[in-house]
Amino acid sequence: MAAHASSSPVHRLLLAVLGIAAVAGCTITPLMPHETVSTPVAAINSATLDQYRDAVARRIVERNPSYVLQGKPQAMLRSLVVVSFTVDRDGHIVESKVYRTNGDDEAESTALATLRRSAPLPQPPGKLLNGRGQLELFEDWLFNDNGKFQLRELAAPQAESLN
Repeated sequence: MAAHASSSPVHRLLLAVLGIAAVAGCTITPLMPHETVSTPVAAINSATLDQYRDAVARRIVERNPSYVLQGKPQAMLRSLVVVSFTVDRDGHIVESKVYRTNGDDEAESTALATLRRSAPLPQPPGKLLNGRGQLELFEDWLFNDNGKFQLRELAAPQAESLN
């Protein structure tokens, strides 16, 4: 005599569990076999943005070698200049301005000039561009007393003492 599926022990157990869940007001969401978890777009864009920022910093350093500080920045920096700049899809700098500074005009001028000399910058990945086809970035120029700088994106740790 063949057993019906409705009378199998597994089927009866499943019906019992579903019945208990229904009475308790619970829902059961079955897992899909081989369900994959996709990486959120924000995480992909974050990694891509970090890579692009690194590429931009390397371009600035490579185009301005005589201004770049080798080794550790001194413990007490002469100046910190934060520059805001906008890049278009071709890597051209659309706009640049000093965003934050301690008022050191020479350091500000050097930061802006070294950015301009680095143009065009690498082309930004399309998925980072805004609706106008542009990407706004910030970078920090860390200046020693001798007027040489490192970019925060690539900077070595600062010296720990003033000596």
